[in-house]
Amino acid sequence: MEGKIRVGVIFGGKSAEHEVSLQSARNIIEAIDKNKYEVVLIGMDRKGRWYLNENSRYLSEENDPKLIKLADANEEVGLIPGEQSNQLLNISTHQRIGKIHVIFPVLHGPYGEDGTVQGLLKLANTPFVGADVLGSAIAMDKDVMKRLFRDAGIPTAKFLVFDRSSIGSIDFDQVKNQLGLPVFIKPANLGSSVAISKVKSKDEFDEALKLAFEYDNKIIIEEYIEGREIECSVLGNEEPIASLPGEILPQHEFYSYEAKYIDEKGAILEIPVRLSEDVIKQIQDYAIKAFQVLCCEGMARVDFFLKDDNEILVSEINTIPGFTQISMYPKLWEASGLSYAELIDRLIQLAIERFQRDQKLKTFVEI
Repeated sequence: MEGKIRVGVIFGGKSAEHEVSLQSARNIIEAIDKNKYEVVLIGMDRKGRWYLNENSRYLSEENDPKLIKLADANEEVGLIPGEQSNQLLNISTHQRIGKIHVIFPVLHGPYGEDGTVQGLLKLANTPFVGADVLGSAIAMDKDVMKRLFRDAGIPTAKFLVFDRSSIGSIDFDQVKNQLGLPVFIKPANLGSSVAISKVKSKDEFDEALKLAFEYDNKIIIEEYIEGREIECSVLGNEEPIASLPGEILPQHEFYSYEAKYIDEKGAILEIPVRLSEDVIKQIQDYAIKAFQVLCCEGMARVDFFLKDDNEILVSEINTIPGFTQISMYPKLWEASGLSYAELIDRLIQLAIERFQRDQKLKTFVEI
């Protein structure tokens, strides 16, 4: 590919993780190799509209994670589907803005990490970073994810799932008998610890159910695991590799949204984690297996619990992990010898490689 590769970075989005996305995008945009890549900034507002943002000013209050937001922009854009297009179009003027070689979605949560944007990009015949439609969708849904883990023999915590039709009939005592106390209640399709509650009593249980159902039509209730919180980064397509693992030492009740993104002292990150080589190898093997079982590609962060007897449980997987200054995914790769800029470069190359691979597939039957 001659000249600079034109990378469209999509950030913001409709989910409750909007502000996290802005923080992640800022770091990626600052770190990307400007000599190799031309960055096109596509900010998605809370209603899902795409705007072309100026590189000089695309965020406001960017130094305050509580107040950070998209800067105002007037040029609303969309992607043109088609075999040879890969172009952005100004919605108002119908003027073509130019070809995008690859899209880097930095959209955490629903409407960005769940396969929706990925499906749109496939229809637009545009390469994109990260998991494909299927991997994105099943990794986003904690219910489907955990059932696939269980069927593949990947150890995970016990859990119960309820949909909106169950409201009013979810019995605290039955949940307590099956999972013990405390339990974690969370929306099935959300990340960044949004709307997650650690529940120890009936009153807390009722409040947690109400909160979780505000964000999703399906919720998951998980048993509490007494153990260390370990994370491992995965990178690759057909032959993924795993980073050195790291440990989260929460300074709050648990590793909450505030601890992850608001309070700089909300957690201590031990990178790499101090564990035996055998346990590290087990964690890396489980990370790669989880990545492959869920049909992931490009990148993912796999979260674990490590019990005192060194029993390993896989908690969940994130296909667009955080890229903020305190996020584990890039930090683990730095500890493993891959710099932030090199990581971004590798992710873009993996997206292009997958696209070129898929272009060789037949899409019609020759008669």
